[in-house]
Amino acid sequence: MTQNPTAIAVQTFKVPAARVFDAILDADMIARFMFGPLLREETILHIHIDPKVGGRFSYKVRRDEHEIDHVGKFLELQRPSRIVFTWAIAGASDHDPSTVAIDITPRPDGCSLRLVHDMAPEWVDYIDRTRAGWERMFGVLAGLL
Repeated sequence: MTQNPTAIAVQTFKVPAARVFDAILDADMIARFMFGPLLREETILHIHIDPKVGGRFSYKVRRDEHEIDHVGKFLELQRPSRIVFTWAIAGASDHDPSTVAIDITPRPDGCSLRLVHDMAPEWVDYIDRTRAGWERMFGVLAGLL
């Protein structure tokens, strides 16, 4: 049995774990660190999030002439240490969504975050790009917090 490709991103923060956890689930913060002008040229069409186990999200943006709707469902929420959710682009694939697990660990000077994005085998060529994207987003979040 072949293991799915995995992108791993790590980031340290100089704030408590609970503050990072809350920011990852806050629509206003998502609009600042995951999308928009601090990352790339795009227009945010909506950020909808229901941050509870079983709750869904939809982060829809326009890049050039393309509308991209990032969708998923929360599988685990253990404040302030763990967030697990599915991740997909609406209408882009007939395959199961990927799974993203975020673990936040307290440190004396703040906390560290480790993200593991488990992807379907057909996305193997996107591992480096996916890792770099998450690293960039969490770098922006570290600057905002």
